[in-house]
Amino acid sequence: MMAARWIRTGAVLLLGGATGFYHSIKLSLDQRTLAQELNDASVIISAMKTCMIDRRRSLSEVISFYPLLTSNNFFGQEVTEFSNKYWVMLNEIAVESVYPSKNARKEEVRWRRWTDEWLLHLVSPNVFRTPSEALAAYGLIVQEGQFGPVEGVLVKYVGAVTMFLLSKLLKVWYRLQDDVREDLYSAVNEWVTAIGHRRKFMGGDEPNLADLSVFGVLRAIEGLQAFDDIMEKTKVKKWYLAMEKATEEHHGQSEALTSVKSQSASVS
Repeated sequence: MMAARWIRTGAVLLLGGATGFYHSIKLSLDQRTLAQELNDASVIISAMKTCMIDRRRSLSEVISFYPLLTSNNFFGQEVTEFSNKYWVMLNEIAVESVYPSKNARKEEVRWRRWTDEWLLHLVSPNVFRTPSEALAAYGLIVQEGQFGPVEGVLVKYVGAVTMFLLSKLLKVWYRLQDDVREDLYSAVNEWVTAIGHRRKFMGGDEPNLADLSVFGVLRAIEGLQAFDDIMEKTKVKKWYLAMEKATEEHHGQSEALTSVKSQSASVS
């Protein structure tokens, strides 16, 4: 559910104002292939952005900029990771035209990585924090999914119990506070502080991919208690509403949404 919403939001913001260009790559941009080859929301968004800016490069060439690396995790299991996943791969001339400074590009990468490595890990412990919150979350999952009456009830209750217990393990694993909401509030306020008072978005007057990353995480839990608490008890609401408006303004101009939907299921 989260990955699907994240990718759909990214498509709207990235391709919304570039309908003409999207038509020019629509035939060659096979979304199913993109999802199968990359299978990582952050890399997909980076690749899409790269294609948008550097129109001379083919999709296969852009994908080659994100090589797949293999390593072993803490448990000795083999895991894969994409190199350069947070970078929009551009030449120096294009970088200067897109980013106001070298620091702006590094800042974008830093906060995209922070979103994946910290903010995202705070979601499950908060969304499934209590039995009632876990049931509410799985109620949404069942509502958005295609389940029969009996199957829906099983998924809702079995899933809720499983994720409630898992959230307690994640709380210990990530060394979160007794009230995991406090870690979430702290992270969200850290993001707002990083933007500062002089900027509307991390990207300045327009959202960049770091804005998109954080917005995607928060958007995915909209409608749940954790989201309502964030809006009420942190300083993020003004930025979030601005991001929501930016998404809506691009929505009507973009055809990317429907095509990206078809491949987002395989990502989630």
